[in-house]
Amino acid sequence: MAKKPESIFDMDVTKLMAEFKLPHVDVEAMVAAQRRNIETLSAANRLALEGMQAVAKRNMEIMQQTIADLTEAMKAMASAEAPQAKAAKQAELFKAAYEKAVQNLRELQDMVQKVSGETLDLLNKRVAEALDEVKSMMAAAGKG
Repeated sequence: MAKKPESIFDMDVTKLMAEFKLPHVDVEAMVAAQRRNIETLSAANRLALEGMQAVAKRNMEIMQQTIADLTEAMKAMASAEAPQAKAAKQAELFKAAYEKAVQNLRELQDMVQKVSGETLDLLNKRVAEALDEVKSMMAAAGKG
């Protein structure tokens, strides 16, 4: 009695496809193409994960810097004596904090866009290759 595979990943795909006896189809080429698809998906996932980890790390650095800046701003506010001086200092600090926040958001957005673009480029390249492979396999099967 043949051993039943525990999961789909335990199956011998080449053997399974050979049992279908598809005429003029290069089973090895199909399996190799699927292997490249899986490798590309794995690489895309790794690229996305590494990119998002870099975004999260940078976001944490920004938060730490923001807290440090806020602490300094509070000290500066406490040192201003006249109400007019406090109001002017408050407006100045708010403007600087806002400009820094916008700059940080743009930086994070650029990082996310770069990661997304690189990942999508990798997947698009593999899809184009896979379509060419299918076309070649079909042409070869038609000749056989």
